[in-house]
Amino acid sequence: MENLKAILYLVATPIGNLEDITFRAVKVLKEVDFIAAEDTRHTRKLLTHFDIHTPLIRYDENNKDIAGVQIIERLKNGESAACVSDAGLPAISDPGSDLVKLAIETNIKVVPIPGANAALSALICSGLDTTSFTFIGFLPRTPKKCREVLERLKSHEETLIFYEAPHHLKTTLKNLSEVFGNREVILARELTKIHEEFIRSKLEDLINQFEDTEPRGEFVIVVDGADDEIVDVADESISDIMTVYQKFIADGLDKKTAMRETAKRLNISRREVYNYILTKES
Repeated sequence: MENLKAILYLVATPIGNLEDITFRAVKVLKEVDFIAAEDTRHTRKLLTHFDIHTPLIRYDENNKDIAGVQIIERLKNGESAACVSDAGLPAISDPGSDLVKLAIETNIKVVPIPGANAALSALICSGLDTTSFTFIGFLPRTPKKCREVLERLKSHEETLIFYEAPHHLKTTLKNLSEVFGNREVILARELTKIHEEFIRSKLEDLINQFEDTEPRGEFVIVVDGADDEIVDVADESISDIMTVYQKFIADGLDKKTAMRETAKRLNISRREVYNYILTKES
């Protein structure tokens, strides 16, 4: 019997198939004092299915500042709580990560209850390298920020994992193709659900495939890492400030952003980059 008191449990919930929940997850959800859920209506369906009657409270991106403090106060008073997301592991691409930070800052014990995860489920079925990978999650929605993130990732050799909603998939595939080139990619759609599908192709082929078809369902995008040629070019370019700076300018970044990204790439200060560029351009 676990001692549940004054503990924040991070409980994984199914990403589609309800049978993917663990025995331990059901037990904890039944025995904690309350459950903090991203969408109480969605979670209530899960609880009803497993005959769980634990009280629910809402904890999401919109109310996390107020609700987070209230949850921590209850935990400090000896109650126990489970934090769940709509699907999969809480604190991955959702506000649960902020609640974890609050708990740690106030010396509240945090315990993981492992289970389903969309990113790793897609990765292991991708056929791409699983020895080294980076989870990115959702890309920024603004074109400029998105481009900056992808530029930083372009020379990474490890497999890259992204999340994407159907109405943004076409744009994201085009952005990936523009920055990464025509790499191998796997789209994992509706994981563990009735219409689960793995689409293995090249980025350009996928863009063409969805030209006249609207994507449906939630997607995990698994992209092959940079090949040796791309990495070698990147390694050579970092030896010279102006080379790196001009490359970012050619990629469409404004001067300020290009300087900032150059400093990051070369691991030097922005002022050093600024002074160098100012000298060369004057």
